[in-house]
Amino acid sequence: MTDEAAAKEPRDNSANWAKPVDALHIAHELPENAINLNVEGKRISGMTGGFGKMWQKTYRVRLDGARVTPEQVVKVWKEHFPEFWQKGQHFFGPMASISPGDVALINVKTGGVKLSTGILVLYADDVSFSFMTPEGHMFTGMITFSARDIEGVTQAEIVALVRAQDPIYELGMMTMGSGAEDRQWLHVLRSLAAHFGVEGQPTVEKVCVDRKRQWKHFGNLRRSAAIRTVLYSATGPFRRKKKTPARA
Repeated sequence: MTDEAAAKEPRDNSANWAKPVDALHIAHELPENAINLNVEGKRISGMTGGFGKMWQKTYRVRLDGARVTPEQVVKVWKEHFPEFWQKGQHFFGPMASISPGDVALINVKTGGVKLSTGILVLYADDVSFSFMTPEGHMFTGMITFSARDIEGVTQAEIVALVRAQDPIYELGMMTMGSGAEDRQWLHVLRSLAAHFGVEGQPTVEKVCVDRKRQWKHFGNLRRSAAIRTVLYSATGPFRRKKKTPARA
């Protein structure tokens, strides 16, 4: 095969995609303080299965002055992903670099509510990686982290195409949830830029892709990770009491 013919051959990128699974399973060891409540055994939520309006949110930061390629940025991002998160927000992924098919646990506090959920790494290559969410997560949809060259300057991006998974999450997004999400991803981009010695000024662009609320998915409430986590926390003292051995 000539070089020209080889260049025209479609590239096999099947290794960049997660294999289909019926239920999520966290294969790596978790710290003792991690709450694995709404991931193990759960299914991935489909792109069309949420309740609220669908939004596309794009967060960007230019790495002006950093002599770094998009590939180098994404390599660091995948290897140190949890380190760029806000204090108190926890991403428990594999110790190695993010790879297709990985399942990670997320323990966060949003709007004053503790939440245990997670993600599936749907896709990953040299310049991007994408997450899908499980049932019960705040959102149904996909979020992609990437980097690209813009006129000689590397730009890091986060693109979230999501809708609130149930009515409570939708109400939260209309009040304080959207701002909390923005602060999280803007912080991540500032931290990523700082890693490369850049005082980045991230931007955010929001577009409502679908203004309709899908009332047929009102029943997603029964899978809400927020409700399940609150109930789990509230019953904590009873579980500890049950585990305490009786005195002789």
